Parts: sequence; structure tokens; C-alpha cells
Amino acid sequence: MGERYSDTVTTTSIHSVFMQQALELARRAEGRTTPNPAVGAVIVKNGVVVGCGFHPRAGEPHAEIFALNDAGDEARGSDVYVTLEPCSHYGRTGPCCDALIAAGVAKVYVGTQDPNPMVAGRGIDRLRCAGIEVSVGICEVECRRLLAPFAKWVTTGKPLVILKAGLTLDGRLATSTGESQWITNEESRQHVHQLRNKIDAIMVGVGTVIEDDPRLTTRLDGGGRDPLRVVVDSTLRLPVNSAIVNHNSAAKTLIFTTSQASEKKIDSLRQLPKVEVIQLPDCDGRVDLVALFNHLGGMQVQSVMVEGGAKLNMALFSAHLIDRVVLYFAPKLIGGNDGKALFDGCGVRHLVDALQLTDVRSQHFGNDVLIEGEVVSCLPA
Repeated sequence: MGERYSDTVTTTSIHSVFMQQALELARRAEGRTTPNPAVGAVIVKNGVVVGCGFHPRAGEPHAEIFALNDAGDEARGSDVYVTLEPCSHYGRTGPCCDALIAAGVAKVYVGTQDPNPMVAGRGIDRLRCAGIEVSVGICEVECRRLLAPFAKWVTTGKPLVILKAGLTLDGRLATSTGESQWITNEESRQHVHQLRNKIDAIMVGVGTVIEDDPRLTTRLDGGGRDPLRVVVDSTLRLPVNSAIVNHNSAAKTLIFTTSQASEKKIDSLRQLPKVEVIQLPDCDGRVDLVALFNHLGGMQVQSVMVEGGAKLNMALFSAHLIDRVVLYFAPKLIGGNDGKALFDGCGVRHLVDALQLTDVRSQHFGNDVLIEGEVVSCLPA
């Protein structure tokens, strides 16, 4: 239940307020709903919130059902705000459209249309045919941003790839000696753990494992969920005593390699608990990254955050595989041209070919500044 909003608030802002509440609900389960999207719903009657819900995990009721149950009889004649178009098909649960129609709701405000070809506007049409007024596009940019991992996966079979890095103001990942701990401050690093808590997988190259020996776990006060760990290692140089393959985490570590790896090393790593070694085709002697993401997509992985080094970053850049960029800039300058840059190798020669971002947003963590955005691409996914 909630307070009634004043009539002095504009209609547009009222809709945004309620949709923002639905978005906040959806974010509670972000990264937990695979293979479904994270969705939130709010039911409003006479300007008062009478029901709330979100989809917690696959197999559980959808957001609309939780909200309807919360609202009870108050749902009749109400307005429903839902971040994603209500489903119209049978899966593990029944269609949410049928539940909304049966409850007698008056209006449904939808954040964005479902990219799933099984739905794709059918839910909206079904509600309208039942005499329910439907408006689409309330807070659409934010709803689509939340939906991005599911949208990428359901339309292409591949996960959303997020490039994350901590940099100095002159764009360096590390000094010329490889020192990188710590460029960013504690607040930024805690935010990274919050991101890890919401994504399906975290990926690094074997060079990062050898240099930094990371655990790639989620360390938050009150706990958190560790994502699947992914290591790209074309020749299987990964030490068997690395922290990433010797841990108490419930999450697995997947090591992607090629036919260049020795069978003896493969066998030794496969002896470790929660470690899988997967051989893929190579591309110019390195793991074929397209094949890697196809494999992860087949595992229903919807999002991968890359925390690798400059070589892996450049390989992703060159193959046009980056979907989102998350960069933490610290107010430090290393100077010179021998520090480690974000990308290793030759970049584009013309600005028209540069990777460009849209939906750019920023956030301060102490004196650090986070810049993130979605990659603009006219290339097929």
C-alpha cells in the first residue's frame, strides 16, 4: 500500500513515479531470473498503490501475479504498471494477460514491448481485445536497459557482453610494471561487487589470472551470489593452484581452450571440483570468442561481464562483441606511453569506425567517476 499522489503532479510524472517503483521491484531479482527477464509490477487504484510484485526466479509466478495477489479485490478497476509486456503464452506458468483480464483491471501501462518472438506484441493485443486500455513506453529507456541481457539472449542466443575496467584519467589499466592495485577507490570496487551480484558470468583472460590471481567472487556485506567464472586460455597456461580454480564458491569455473592444450593439463584441471575445461575451435590460434559466447548462450547465460586485460579487450573490440561499457575513472595520471592501455593492438584508423555509445550515464563514487553506456552498432549480433 502507498500514499496517494497529489492532483498537482502531472499525469506524465505520476506514470513515471509508478513505473520507477516497478523498476525498483524488478531490480531485486536482477541476475536471478534466467532464462526469464527481470520484471516488476505495481497496481494502483485511485492514486494509491494497492499491490506490488516482481518475478523472483524461473518457475515462480510472474510479477503481475504477485502484484494481483497482493492487491486482492482492489485489483478490479485498477491501473497496472509493469516493466515488460505481459506474457500471452503458456510456459512454466499461465499467461499473465489472462490473469489481468480475469482480475478486471482497467488500464495497463507497459514499460516496453517483449522482444521474445513468442510474445512480441501479442500480450498487448490480447489485453486491448478484452477492452483493457494499454499504454506502451513509460520509462522505456530504463526498462529496455534492465531487459537488455534477456533481449540479447532471446533474439540471438548469445549473452550481453559488458566490458568493465578501472582506469586512470589518461586511460591506463596499469603502470608499465603491471601494477594496478588499486587504481580505483574502495567505493568503486564495492560497486563492482554489486554488479557481479547481478550478472550471470564474469570473464577474464589467462594473462589476468597469472598476473593478479583473482578470485572473481562477489564480496558484499550481507552476502551475495557469485557469478559463473569464465577463463579464456587458448593453450591452457592456467596454474592449477590459481585461486579461481581453488575456492569454496558454489559457482563453477569454466576454462575455454583449444586443441593446443595438453591432455595431461586438461585432466589435472578436470580433477578439481566445480571446474570444467571446454575445448572450442580456434581463430588464428586463439579461442574463437563467437563460439564461446554461443556456448554460454546455450547454457542460458544472459550476461557476461569482462574484467580481462588489454589483449582480451581488444579481441572483443575487433570482433564487435561488446554490448555495454562500464568504465571507472580515478583522478590519477600515470604519464608516459608505456603504461597498459584499455586495448592492446592497433585501433581504428578513422573516427567514423570508432565504437560509439548511447544511453550514456555517469555516477560518482567519491572522487572516482563511472561512465557507462550501450554500444551503438549497425552490425548483426
